[in-house]
Amino acid sequence: MNRNGPLSLAFHWLFIAFILAPLVVVILVSFTDKGFMAMPFDGASLRWYRAIAENPQFLDSFWVSLQLGLVSATLSALIAVPAALAIARGRFPGRDAIAAFLVSPLMIPHVVLGVALLRFFSGLGLAGSFAGLVAAHLIVVTPYMVRLVTAGLAGLDPRVERAAESLGAGRLTVFRRITLPLILPGVAGGWILAFITSFDELTVSLFLASPSSTPLPVRLFTYIDQMTDPLVAAVSAALIGLTALVLVVLDRFYPIDRLLTGERR
Repeated sequence: MNRNGPLSLAFHWLFIAFILAPLVVVILVSFTDKGFMAMPFDGASLRWYRAIAENPQFLDSFWVSLQLGLVSATLSALIAVPAALAIARGRFPGRDAIAAFLVSPLMIPHVVLGVALLRFFSGLGLAGSFAGLVAAHLIVVTPYMVRLVTAGLAGLDPRVERAAESLGAGRLTVFRRITLPLILPGVAGGWILAFITSFDELTVSLFLASPSSTPLPVRLFTYIDQMTDPLVAAVSAALIGLTALVLVVLDRFYPIDRLLTGERR
């Protein structure tokens, strides 16, 4: 069977259209000139993009989500890199149990995790605080970071590190000059995936957010519950455009497909 035949090509284009259709609809609706969600519309307008600037709570929530993603992804990298090194290179009792523990949040429904963290953080006085949100997002995103860094270490030949040690390099020097540069695509890919997951996290944030620390997904969710105008579509379209711009810039420095899979050049 010819995998590059017309039928296969048509299937690929249909699949791409199926994936992109919701995004295209959201973008088109964001340009409506009506006071309600409508498509098609009579005329295009930037009315709802101007409305974003007139609703500073959305901008405040965007900065909260941005800071939350940056802090959570960075802290997860600081935890995941040494943990992945211990799992991939170490031979000690309980290694498999630690590896399973680090990825265990992937198996827990976020609703259950959100309720449990709310009760736990309430006892510590962290419920509704930015620190509590960071801790919760750190639990959610660290498994992704650990998996990608571990995958990067699995493809690294340990003889390269042993060769550096045989030439007199210390462990810290080997890590800084040999190991880290070789696994950097996996670390960067894990950081990006952790940031995206944190920025887009709704369920856990819904239990722990407060009026002073409301991430953007929670703000959009509560707004949709009260209003049905195209402002949400405008905010979503703006995020789609910003994400596309960031991906284009990143791709100029390193191919996105290699970055997200941890593959080295």
